[in-house]
Amino acid sequence: MNSYRKIRSKNTAYYGTALLIILFIVCGLLSAVTSEQFEDQMESGTYEEVLDALENVGENPDIRVLIMTDGYRQEVHPSVEVCSQSGLEVEAGEEHRDISPGESMQLSPDDDLFEKGHIRIQAKDGGEITLLSVNRACGNPSYAGILELRTTAEGIAVINELPIENYLCRVVPSEMPASYEMEALKAQAVCARSYAYRQISDYAYPEYKAHVNDSTDYQVYGNSLSQDSTDQAVEETKGQVICYRGKIVTAYYYSTSCGKTTDLEAWGTKKSEQNQYLQSVEVKDKDGDYEKDLPWYRWKAEIPADMLSNLIELNTGKDIGKLQKVEVTKTGAGGVALQICATGDKGSVKVDTENKIRRALGGDGYEIMKGDGTVVASQTLLPSAFITIQKNGDTYVIQGGGYGHGIGMSQNGANEMAKKGKNYIEILTLFFQGVSVDTWKF
Repeated sequence: MNSYRKIRSKNTAYYGTALLIILFIVCGLLSAVTSEQFEDQMESGTYEEVLDALENVGENPDIRVLIMTDGYRQEVHPSVEVCSQSGLEVEAGEEHRDISPGESMQLSPDDDLFEKGHIRIQAKDGGEITLLSVNRACGNPSYAGILELRTTAEGIAVINELPIENYLCRVVPSEMPASYEMEALKAQAVCARSYAYRQISDYAYPEYKAHVNDSTDYQVYGNSLSQDSTDQAVEETKGQVICYRGKIVTAYYYSTSCGKTTDLEAWGTKKSEQNQYLQSVEVKDKDGDYEKDLPWYRWKAEIPADMLSNLIELNTGKDIGKLQKVEVTKTGAGGVALQICATGDKGSVKVDTENKIRRALGGDGYEIMKGDGTVVASQTLLPSAFITIQKNGDTYVIQGGGYGHGIGMSQNGANEMAKKGKNYIEILTLFFQGVSVDTWKF
């Protein structure tokens, strides 16, 4: 995910007993559970049953990752080309093929090999498979484990199946710069592992038997090459997860805080005994906010009224006419906006929850000035929902702080804490209240 979590909404069915859940996990038939739905399960009791079932997956369990197309735009690929410097072993049903080292193999959706079944590709001698038909920030990505190809009406689905610890070696450098402090990288590794363990309790893509995809919908995977520092962080925290009341938590994280974090009410989720580890905390010490000198700690946008009126109409789908007023009508923990109301000469519209607020006020056409004076173009989402809104003549001035949703761990906050001598346990227990960092016992 780079750092800004997006939640994939899918309608799913839940299964009522621990016996059924364990059975379906073993068989690989569970339907999707999004991060919002996990919170629902906490209250229903199904959540505990799902986590209890994790005890049956074994040490360093496999995770199945759906590999998206270039730019993470599509789930299926028009064609696939692979190679490996060590050679490839290709299986489909009873058919087996060997591909020589360095030789590429191209597959189209109508390839005869798919008639034998799903195609499973593995590099020889523990090597990695390079996906030549996909481009990432690091170039053509390479994958440990197995690539499974499934033909669909739209193209080819590519699923990478590999042990979680190997997966994390390509998640951590994709989610946090490898140049960050080691203790921050270790905190990131534990967060990412906890998140992954939660995801393998169910399939987000039951049609492909995939737990996650490789984009910001979940955790960004394979966008950066493995690095010595991030590999070390994964290895030195091997098997460690964040637990609250004996259960693995969903460890949300994001880029930069405004000096405070918020809780799940920002996403419209009610507080409960099970989610109390996600509270609003102050990200500071005796010297003040850890991130006070970072560019995104504070920012400002000045938006002409006509432009903001058009953006609100475009983003909410409601024509309220000429904009007369925009105000924050409800705030939550840490000062995050939970509701805004925009009023025009044709009516008004209310927008709830931080992500929808950021989307309603986002879009192309204006500039944002960061705290260090640098100016960047506006994007689809406002940097955060920790905002105030004022009208100055024909211009609306939005002042804000932080970058991202503000729930869980601030990655830049973690790095600043590490610079001041805090270890990864101290970092994690600040951002996640009442938790312990434990090696998960299977």
